[in-house]
Amino acid sequence: MTSASRELVLESRVPGARPTYRFDTADGVCSKRSFRTAELLLLESLWDADLGRLLTLESNYGVVGIVLADRASSVRMVESSARAVRLCDRNARRNSVDATTALVADISALDESFDTVAYAPKPYTPISVGMQRIADSLSVLRPGGSLYLAASKQTGLTRYEDWLHQTAASVERLSERDGVALLEATRPGSFDPPSHVSPRSIRPEIDETTLSLVTVPGLFSASGLDDGTRLLLETTSIEDDETVLDLCCGYGAIGTYAGRVADCEVWLSDDDRVATTCAEESLQASGVDGTVVTADCVAGVADRTFDRVLCNPPTHAGAGVLSELLDGARDVLAPGGELAIVHHRELDLRDHLSRFDAIERLRTGADHVVLSATD
Repeated sequence: MTSASRELVLESRVPGARPTYRFDTADGVCSKRSFRTAELLLLESLWDADLGRLLTLESNYGVVGIVLADRASSVRMVESSARAVRLCDRNARRNSVDATTALVADISALDESFDTVAYAPKPYTPISVGMQRIADSLSVLRPGGSLYLAASKQTGLTRYEDWLHQTAASVERLSERDGVALLEATRPGSFDPPSHVSPRSIRPEIDETTLSLVTVPGLFSASGLDDGTRLLLETTSIEDDETVLDLCCGYGAIGTYAGRVADCEVWLSDDDRVATTCAEESLQASGVDGTVVTADCVAGVADRTFDRVLCNPPTHAGAGVLSELLDGARDVLAPGGELAIVHHRELDLRDHLSRFDAIERLRTGADHVVLSATD
């Protein structure tokens, strides 16, 4: 994670706090250019609270957990993004605070309990996913512990508040600013987390090969195979005995297809732990052997080489992520290997592929283009 990094400085205005806290951010994380109002509201309201053991959900680059580490007895920051976890770790070291991080898909599986949970849902989090995180966080709170939720109507406040009134022992609005409200919900004595997110099976057919794929809300194209990935799979050629990497695998469509059509060694990698959990299940459901890793860009496979790298990249993540991702793809290609990549026709990825010697357009679809990049 070296491209498009930047620094944000938070100045404190409360007694007992450090004068400044410094945070590295980067492309691919939420609100990389400024602090979020929801997180600042959490800091202002929780600074004088009795936090005890603090859990911060979807911790992004660590603002809430790192600042409140000076007030809590312990801090655990959890994230589903490997890139965000790396930033949380880096910023904890940079600010010399004692806080641990965890890359998780299922909060309820944490092997410890907490006195306090702090959560500011990200703007693009589906309501069902946010509800599941809230429910799962209540399950790891001690009875009587407090969940602090900072949200706006745009990020699900009304739905979250209504559900908490039905579920929690008590719910109170503590403060509000710029359309963001802070709720405090108390965990009841007994609590069995309900299910708000259910895995879904889809069965796309590509060139007479049917796949069994497992998805959940919040993943890219969760309701069905997207046109770009389909075009890539219909275009690319995968041979027996190749070593194939499905880079940015999502729920594993490309890697699963590769393992179905050729006797090859398959690896799948993605930044999102929720996605790789689904990818593991997709491989199993389709009867494919493969290795799945959760890592930022190619960090999880940097010690390996591949004959073929197939990728439908997250073009929304920013230029820094794309450059790092595609530079990394070149670095893990074996001599004579090929990167096959699909992207929307309106985009131009030539700058991000500049390290390759040869770039060839393999196919053009209604909305997408498939490129081959080789050295």
